[in-house]
Parts: sequence; structure tokens; C-alpha cells
Amino acid sequence: MSCLARLAFFFIVVPVLELVILLRLGEAVGFLPTLGLVLATGFAGAVLARAEGVRVLFRFQAELAAGRMPTQALQDGIAILVGGALLLTPGVLTDLAGLALLLPPTRRWIQRRLRARLERDLRTGAVRFVTLDRSGLGGPLGGAPGVGGWGTHAGEPDLDPRHEIRVEPREP
Repeated sequence: MSCLARLAFFFIVVPVLELVILLRLGEAVGFLPTLGLVLATGFAGAVLARAEGVRVLFRFQAELAAGRMPTQALQDGIAILVGGALLLTPGVLTDLAGLALLLPPTRRWIQRRLRARLERDLRTGAVRFVTLDRSGLGGPLGGAPGVGGWGTHAGEPDLDPRHEIRVEPREP
């Protein structure tokens, strides 16, 4: 699925589906119970996201204190942030997705799936990473004069994915 198709799905199809589900739910149980469900899931999501976030923050600090890179805590923090945002968004589908990201067992399952897909895409070349120099301003997009970001030091871009791109900051 192309990037444009994914964006259309998330910003057009999902909200329309959410609206249809909420309207059908409102017809079945009434307006006030549906509104109550939306408000309750938003409130419960905020409480659960805060509790999980605090737990992950303590784990993050413990990992750093032990001298280890807190990669799992970082992944959990991102998942909790996205899950909390989804639970605050009105809708049944987003609530289910948000709840899945806040509960540790389903969060781990989703993370494993995403990691496996990223590894597969890296092996097949479907995903490429381009790094910038330390200033983050170099190259044709950054426009910082005299700082190379993308390409070679000679100024010629080398965007061939088979070549490693290394750029070191130039001395002033």
C-alpha cells in the first residue's frame, strides 16, 4: 500500500467508519449511553495511559541508572503515547487500538510484529535510512552553507542505496 493510500485510509476511511459505528450504536442504545461510552473510554484511557506511562518512566530511569540503553522502555513509551491519543479520540475502533497499545501483552505482540516487518523491509530494501550530520541542518534540504549533510564531501549527492553515506562536520 502506498503512503498516499495509507494516509487516505487513516484520515478518511477510519473516521467515516468510526462515525458509522457511533451512529449505529446511538440508534441501538440511545444518544446518552453512546455519549457516556465515548466519555468513559476517553477518561479511562487517560487514567490508564498515565499509570502505564509512570511505570515505563520508572523502568526507563532504572535502565539508565544500570548503564543500559532503555530500548524497550522507549518503545513502550511511544506505544503508550499513541495508545493514549487513540483512546482520547472519539470512536470504537480507535478505542480498541488504543487499549491494545496500553495493555502490556498486546503491546508486546504489536511491537514484535512491527519489528519483524521493519527487519523484513530493511532486508528487502523497501526501507532506507538516510542520516544527516550532527547539526541536522546540512544537505540540500537543510540549506546550511558549508555543512555537508547528504552526499559526499565534494558536494555531489551520492544517493545510491548501495553506498554508505558518511558525513562529518567541517571545521569552521
